[in-house]
Amino acid sequence: MSTYAQQTAENVTLPTSLDEAVAALAAMPSAVPVAGGTDLMVSVNAGLLRPAALVGLGRIAEIRGWQYADGAALLGAGLTHARMGRPDFAALIPALAAAARSAGPPQIRNAGTLGGNIVSAAPTGDALPVLAALEASVILAGPEADREIPVSHLLTGMDPLRPGELLAFVRIPLLHAPQTFLKATGRTGPGRAVASVALVVDPARRQVRCAVGAVAQVPLRPLEAEQWVAGLIDWDGERTLAPEACTAFGEYVAAACIPDQPGVELPPAAVQLRRTVAALSRRALGRALA
Repeated sequence: MSTYAQQTAENVTLPTSLDEAVAALAAMPSAVPVAGGTDLMVSVNAGLLRPAALVGLGRIAEIRGWQYADGAALLGAGLTHARMGRPDFAALIPALAAAARSAGPPQIRNAGTLGGNIVSAAPTGDALPVLAALEASVILAGPEADREIPVSHLLTGMDPLRPGELLAFVRIPLLHAPQTFLKATGRTGPGRAVASVALVVDPARRQVRCAVGAVAQVPLRPLEAEQWVAGLIDWDGERTLAPEACTAFGEYVAAACIPDQPGVELPPAAVQLRRTVAALSRRALGRALA
């Protein structure tokens, strides 16, 4: 353990309930909540962050599972990637399970949590585009009252965590709709995404929802491309598209997420990234419609 980790370990609180955790954060406004610590401890050990105190969330059983509520799945923020990658969870939310299985090597998947992925808000967070495409919301436990906001509002800073608040649960509508997650990495095997795509074909709302991760600070929703391709689908029929339409959709998504700059030629790296996003989007749509 590094010197920094030793210093922070002297001020660690280990609550066993959400109420105790919120109370601890209220009593120590400078404390930092920590679950798996896969992102936090990297910063601590590198000397980039020296929190005055830590509130450990690993003993809070109520945020380590999930339950059903009003047609949605209520996921505890303490769910690990390894747990979300199992077959029973994959039957519930396939795209999120696929993202969890690709989140990195076993030691990362065993420790890293859904809540940590959201709060850290790293652009390469694999769960983030899935949550954006599924239009998930987060429930924040606070010293005054709990509140629920769209996950996109938290990620973009439109409605950030307030002092003493804790991300407790993630609410995801149970769509029973085709959904996919694909990512491209810079090396063989699980690793950080160069680009990722989550896609949902929602027949109940006659929508296609797509979110692209890793190419910007937050997941991007190419809304015009979504509406265009949804208008091509025969929702009352077989819901199939010609390969040319899938290819055009991929190019539409890529151009929306990595747009041309007037009078400036895209650098080779951006051109390659656009090709990658186009290929992922095309494949994701094809798989969802298969």
